[in-house]
Amino acid sequence: MKSTVEQLSPTRVRINVEVPFEELKPEFDKAYKALAQQFRIPGFRPGKAPARIIEARVGRGPILEQVVNDVIPNRYSQAVTEGDVKVLGQPDIEITKIEDGELLEFTAEVDIRPEITLPDYSEVTVTVDPLTVTDEDVEEALTNLRRRFGSIVATERGATKGDIVTIDLSATVDGEDVPEAATEGMSHEVGSDQLIDGLDEALEGLAAGESKEFTTKLLAGDHAGQEATVTVTVGTVKERQLPEADDDFAQEASEFDTIDELKADLRTRTEQSKKMAQVGQIREKVVDHLLETLDIPVPEAVVKAETDEQIHNLVHQFEHNDELLNQLLEGQGKTRESWEAEVREGAERAVKIQLLLDAIAEAEGTQVSQDELTTRILMQAQRFGMKPEEYIAEIQKANQLGAVFADVRRGKALQQVIERVTVTDTDGNVVDLAAEASSEDETQAEEAE
Repeated sequence: MKSTVEQLSPTRVRINVEVPFEELKPEFDKAYKALAQQFRIPGFRPGKAPARIIEARVGRGPILEQVVNDVIPNRYSQAVTEGDVKVLGQPDIEITKIEDGELLEFTAEVDIRPEITLPDYSEVTVTVDPLTVTDEDVEEALTNLRRRFGSIVATERGATKGDIVTIDLSATVDGEDVPEAATEGMSHEVGSDQLIDGLDEALEGLAAGESKEFTTKLLAGDHAGQEATVTVTVGTVKERQLPEADDDFAQEASEFDTIDELKADLRTRTEQSKKMAQVGQIREKVVDHLLETLDIPVPEAVVKAETDEQIHNLVHQFEHNDELLNQLLEGQGKTRESWEAEVREGAERAVKIQLLLDAIAEAEGTQVSQDELTTRILMQAQRFGMKPEEYIAEIQKANQLGAVFADVRRGKALQQVIERVTVTDTDGNVVDLAAEASSEDETQAEEAE
């Protein structure tokens, strides 16, 4: 077999393959044997009829077609390996010549990973937010913990932020009722900003039995995107009563004996959380810097496939009801065209990041150990609330184990880059990346455990 690789663009090649027929004898023997099993020919045991008899029975055409169909995938893979072609996606194959008994020629056009000239990472500098833990941060963490152990009791006063209220809602547009916007007995936390704009402001100060009108834009339904007059009526108001932040609470809510010990632990946990957030910011800043400074061409077909998949997944969530999706987008001030453009922009960025990190991993010789792959699988299973063996079965069924491996490898490659860049915070302090990496490793180990 002879093959050549022709560069069509930075992200696409044409592979030209020539296969002499003398190399195809094993494939012809296999085809004759398979056909011999399908026919009962007098004078021959099943599967033992010679090739010339089978060919006389079925003709040369079907045999040649079967051989060609069997040969092309194998010879294409061989050409990819010999040419060291880093393919992306499936090829477009065209048979250009069949000279029976002499030569088979075909071409395969396929997208490839582009060549990316990587920088000297030691010259890269990024700036992130400083890591500070204030007394207010600790108090906020303590308050959140107290809320978990608190109780909810009815109150006669007007509602305020953090209260739990039951409400009735009704709406009109140009004086006409909007039935789909009406609801009764809905539970809502004041200040959570989880429903329509203007609701939380209208609820402030309302006691049980009181009502208030406000104007807002509807997000869904026949009147999506239109201004509506909404009436909210409060049924009940309940406030949270939090336990006192004292030693008794510390003993009830934790393994500590005193509130001071509990606060010290909350400070440590808050610091760890902020370190993880800072690590995430470092990763994002480094990736952003590399994307901005490097020329990374992307294959159009790969971007389109990623865009189509994301659009399909969201449309599927709306049970392919395009009208409902368009109403939602209109309520957000978007058109279908502008939304699809945003999806494409995000898809292009995602593809660029994958190409960049794959190029770094190859240049760095990044390897993934079995323990690292297992840790990622355990973490993912935990996030999805699944047993590890169930999660493994699911990703194997979906043929996604390779994607998990690639994701781990890309993460390691990025970490190898981060260890060589210079990171400072906005106060001018150099960030200790070794300490950050150690903190992240410990957190991942705890999650996997």
